[in-house]
Amino acid sequence: MNPVQLTGPRLTIREFHHVPRDIDALHAVFGDAETARYLPFEPRDREDCADQIALYIDEAEKDPRTVYRLAVTLTADGEDAVPIGNAVLGTEGQRAAFVGYALRKDVWGLGYATEITRLLCDFGFGTLGLHRLAARLDPENLASARVLRKLGFQLEGRIRHDLYLRDTWYDALQYSLLEDDWRATEGG
Repeated sequence: MNPVQLTGPRLTIREFHHVPRDIDALHAVFGDAETARYLPFEPRDREDCADQIALYIDEAEKDPRTVYRLAVTLTADGEDAVPIGNAVLGTEGQRAAFVGYALRKDVWGLGYATEITRLLCDFGFGTLGLHRLAARLDPENLASARVLRKLGFQLEGRIRHDLYLRDTWYDALQYSLLEDDWRATEGG
């Protein structure tokens, strides 16, 4: 495995480690009902989060690697930083991938989602040589929609009844960003 580490002005995105610190941190995100309300699954217990990290490590060791599920930490906290969230980039199709993130609720509203998405775009369009990135979100997740639009993602449309969860069908909004658009707006 070639470990991924992406560093921005305030955040470092790195591989998860199967250690109590990272398991507890993922549980702080995935186990919180308010945080998980826009995620495509029910809140998870600590054991489920430990299993998820084991899966992330297995995915990281595949060749070729198609999914990057990574821990988000504050750069200032150094190498042993406790994750404040997670980021994901999963390849699909021809030079395409989906991106996403989830953050602990005590760090919402600080601009971290924008920095995470910018780092994932740089990684996808740069390192991985992708042409298209997509993001799918709950139509009520207005904060994430703002993040995507700020970075140049375009709304492609509404996917009706995209997810069945808690005995209810949920729609999704599909956004995308092309390599050419990214290079034009971010300077590539």
